[in-house]
Amino acid sequence: MFRKLMENKKLSVIVPVYNGEKFIQKNLEQIRDSISNNFPNHEIIVVIDGKTDNSKKEAEKVKGVKVISYEKNQGKGYALKYGFKYCTGDYVTFIDCDMDLHPEQLKNFIPYLSTADVIIGSKRHPFSKLNYPFSRRILSSGFRIYSWLILGLSLRDTQSGLKLIKKEVLDVIMPLILVKRFAFDLELCFLAKKHGFRTVEAPIHVNFQNNSSLSKNLSSTFKNIKGMFLDVLAIRYRYTFLNYYQKMFWESKGWNRR
Repeated sequence: MFRKLMENKKLSVIVPVYNGEKFIQKNLEQIRDSISNNFPNHEIIVVIDGKTDNSKKEAEKVKGVKVISYEKNQGKGYALKYGFKYCTGDYVTFIDCDMDLHPEQLKNFIPYLSTADVIIGSKRHPFSKLNYPFSRRILSSGFRIYSWLILGLSLRDTQSGLKLIKKEVLDVIMPLILVKRFAFDLELCFLAKKHGFRTVEAPIHVNFQNNSSLSKNLSSTFKNIKGMFLDVLAIRYRYTFLNYYQKMFWESKGWNRR
């Protein structure tokens, strides 16, 4: 049924990669095979977020994917925004290369497209199945509460690595996004809400693989957490006090509001 729904639509898949040379070839092959089986018309765009290892070389061994890269590590958000410039599909999905979330689940998002513009795989959906560390659950819950207090965003989970979004929504939102690293997802969801796009959360199965860069060392983890909390404050400041997003929206339309 879902294959028929997507026959006349194209799916663009963006896969951000950072320090993934040990697992990227195997994981990309799984992503490619799963997407090919479920979505007849698609493209897979792999973004190598900085040439810090041999990820690009390993990714280029996988047939059927487009690999793009740049020299310096910029963060997941920057990689997704960079990859979006190459998208030609009707729908866009973000898939983390660590395979905590298997791409086979993406087909379950299709029914939601009839009533939603943005579908987020949510760890807090009552039908989600979770297998990941308690410490990450605590951090995730704390960030959710903090985001709700600062931004008023009622979504139960914005940080999941599996999303399906209509391209016309991203055409509006992507030019406005400034966050380069992990709070990118939150900024995207915040702007989608402010623009009136409908966002829904779908159930997912999370199977923690311990490949995420957030898990490599304690000091790096705390640095990333600090950065995310500061990014949330920056989003509120830009929206409420600077009117940055509002100004940039109209400038992108060629209107000067000054």
